[in-house]
Amino acid sequence: MDLVAVNKELKTKSPAEIVDWALAQGGNPVVTTNFRPYEAAILHAVTLLKKDMTVVWCDTGYNTNKTYLHANRVIDALGLNVKLYVPKQTSSYRDAVMGGIPGIDDPLHKEFTEQVKLEPFRRAMKENQPDIWFTNLRKGQTAFRDTLDIVSKGEDGVLKVSPFFYWTDHELDVYLEEHQLENEFKYFDPTKVLENRECGLHVQ
Repeated sequence: MDLVAVNKELKTKSPAEIVDWALAQGGNPVVTTNFRPYEAAILHAVTLLKKDMTVVWCDTGYNTNKTYLHANRVIDALGLNVKLYVPKQTSSYRDAVMGGIPGIDDPLHKEFTEQVKLEPFRRAMKENQPDIWFTNLRKGQTAFRDTLDIVSKGEDGVLKVSPFFYWTDHELDVYLEEHQLENEFKYFDPTKVLENRECGLHVQ
């Protein structure tokens, strides 16, 4: 597949057209979510064309109360087929052993990230074996993501597709309003700390 040509063609397409193209490329797609801001858009876009889409939710266990309540409302509103993946260790265990959430300069932060995000994600991908992976990555979020495009391909051969890659917050606000979807900004990622910092999941 010529990804340069594909991305050039898809850049002028709508998210729905991008999702439709991607679904034709494989037989076992998944969409991952953490119910951070604007996640309802990608969940709506993919399930509109594939109602039973597997939705992989890797929950760190450190979401805010508002995020959990928001997640439940979106799941119910869209009838999502959610597969939940959580860390093998409890937050209470980490509080005792690590003294809470390690700062990004703490040597324990790497192990913390492995426990709460990377291991559950790898487990999810191993169990579901997707060939298409839908995400809501967007240009401008981090320096690393600026090097990507609508479609990229991992070393495992899985096509990563981000239908809203070139969309702005304003455009997504309009999308959510048009489709009567709610948003939630009280989101906390304990592995990133800084908004423009990668947690490691997308650079594996």
